[in-house]
Amino acid sequence: MTIWVDADACPVAIKEILYRAAERTRIPLVLVANQPLRTPPSAVIRRVQVSSGFDEADDYLVEQAQAGDLVISSDIPLAARLLAKQVVVLTPRGQPMTEANIGERLAIRDFMDTLRGSGIQSGGPAAMTPADRQTFANALDRYLLTARRPE
Repeated sequence: MTIWVDADACPVAIKEILYRAAERTRIPLVLVANQPLRTPPSAVIRRVQVSSGFDEADDYLVEQAQAGDLVISSDIPLAARLLAKQVVVLTPRGQPMTEANIGERLAIRDFMDTLRGSGIQSGGPAAMTPADRQTFANALDRYLLTARRPE
């Protein structure tokens, strides 16, 4: 099992939680981004910089992630592609994206894109709170406790 991170938009506080979890569990953590990243020196943490083209990081994650891996991302279309491969997807706020909720999430995303395209300002996501970080840490711990360990 590997933990993958769509790292361009992942909050620093969430990356720090992931670094600690990877070190504690010795599960490989791979951060994928279009820009250079700094990660702590570690045998289980690595970074991959992809070219800056549209969806390059998404395409890399879909190509590399395997069934049972965990991907951290808030990108809904990416999540839909990963779920089709039986990859587990968790948002940086600790919300699982599943086959049961991905259709609704895609519909809402498309609706909001339509609103923005017509000039209506919808604002962005709310700032991360300590409660969001705790929710993520708890969801990650639950996943790690139930996930199959590498052999």
